[in-house]
Amino acid sequence: MKFLAFLISVLLTFGSAVAEPLRVGIAGLTHDHVNGVLGRAEQGDIIIVGIAEPNKELAKRLMDRYKLPMSLVYNSLDEMIRNTKPEAVAAFGSIYDHLSVVQACAPLGIHVMVEKPLAVSLDHAKQMQTLATKYNIQLITNYETTWYATNHKVKAMVDQNELGQLRKMVVRDGHEGPKEIGVSPEFLAWLTDPKLNGGGAVIDFGCYGANLITWLTHGQRPTSVTAVLQHIKPNIYPKVDDEAIIILEYPGMQGVIQASWNWPFGRKDMEVYGATGYVYSDNRSTLRIRLKNDKAEHEEKLKDREAPFNDPFAVLAGVVAKQIKLEPYDLSSLENNMLVVEILEAAIQSSKTGKKVILK
Repeated sequence: MKFLAFLISVLLTFGSAVAEPLRVGIAGLTHDHVNGVLGRAEQGDIIIVGIAEPNKELAKRLMDRYKLPMSLVYNSLDEMIRNTKPEAVAAFGSIYDHLSVVQACAPLGIHVMVEKPLAVSLDHAKQMQTLATKYNIQLITNYETTWYATNHKVKAMVDQNELGQLRKMVVRDGHEGPKEIGVSPEFLAWLTDPKLNGGGAVIDFGCYGANLITWLTHGQRPTSVTAVLQHIKPNIYPKVDDEAIIILEYPGMQGVIQASWNWPFGRKDMEVYGATGYVYSDNRSTLRIRLKNDKAEHEEKLKDREAPFNDPFAVLAGVVAKQIKLEPYDLSSLENNMLVVEILEAAIQSSKTGKKVILK
């Protein structure tokens, strides 16, 4: 009877912790990925307590679309935090703004989630890391590909040595171009600004490959980075690159990252080759596999990952509540994304000098 009473007490405590929604503030509305959180507010695991956005025309447009009150919107992040006291803030402004969001939130013990990549430069990333460590906050980065069931199946195969020693990874991410696919004018304005975004396709899509390769190699640092960036459509994107290829050298292995605003269709796929097999992650649900003893390649169709590991805000709520602990070099983790920024910065340096950049 005593054990039963204890068990009921634990279940009631855990249940109440899960039922309590995370109080989330939104920093900026100019990143089109904000539609994802505005459209999921009724799921119950989070509650949007405030939004910092000075562009009232943009705010009104989005509040009307998602039937949210304009009373949620504040002129500045400081004002929003002061009035609503969020437990976590999600950044949906430019990549350059990520640092200022952490500067405002970290001293107050407010956790932060940013859209990929972590930072516009290694200098910004180091400042953010210092603040997160000093004030003991979670600082996580969200990528669409983090939630692909296929990528997690690839990781399991690599960890179980089903492919043999890794030899090459090729990660491709991109689409026709942000203007061509019709992103909002507010998003396009900073996405094509070298200061606010840090670059073009190399930043926007190069980060995916760096993130996935770092995860699959358990945080291994490449020995060198070589990159070529191009302006294939200078009439559309005069200030930033629209095409990038990055080569990462590792002992016994090579990583190739292809990032583009020039493909005829959107794609987020990956190929992983080992000494005894390969696996292709074609999209979020389709895998193609061939191992050494297979006579032919075979295809697998996967279901979406189960909750809460199918959604960034569900994981954010779990991490803040200490019900979820990120593994070392997890796709969302700070240590993974510090290395992502370092790789991207080295890629830009390589493209400017025409030389390989050796990482210390």
